[in-house]
Amino acid sequence: MGAMLIETEATPNPATLKFLPGRTVMDTGTRDFATPEEAEASPLAEALFALGDVTGVFFGRDFISVTAAPGVDWPGLKPDVLGILLDHFSANMPLFRQGSAAGFSVPPADAGFTDDPADADIVAQIKDLIDTRVRPAVANDGGDIVYRGFDKGKVYLQMQGACSGCPSSTATLKNGIEQLLKYYVPEVTEVRAV
Repeated sequence: MGAMLIETEATPNPATLKFLPGRTVMDTGTRDFATPEEAEASPLAEALFALGDVTGVFFGRDFISVTAAPGVDWPGLKPDVLGILLDHFSANMPLFRQGSAAGFSVPPADAGFTDDPADADIVAQIKDLIDTRVRPAVANDGGDIVYRGFDKGKVYLQMQGACSGCPSSTATLKNGIEQLLKYYVPEVTEVRAV
């Protein structure tokens, strides 16, 4: 195998950079690490947090986005991150520790409410729109949006990765996604981030 090239891309959040190793990172789903404790499930995320200047790591289908701590200079941090990623992918290391259930991102059901079975059709429509229209768009920005619940017309969504901290994300959520969902699903009155 020749020398591996990892491409980097900017995201709307200046603190977050996207790294593309040129291969699949996660076969299914995505995984967001917001603390060093969460990162213990993944040797790669753990190594990135161990740099000390990293406050967030997000695994997407074909990218890893890394969020730097406030005041950290990306030009200084980038070679370290690239070094860790190159070591990891050139050695074909496992993304998650064996025996940890962390490889599967299961949305917690404890968001404070459960969907009413009577809303099943609406919920199915909302989830379908998020998966087909919304998530591919935010994946380009190095993040993800996870459906969390539907209650009395309000749709609850969670932003992950580059989307969770950037100022534009609330605007995106409010304008784009709310309009899209209201247009296709008249029962939707509002979209909220959790």
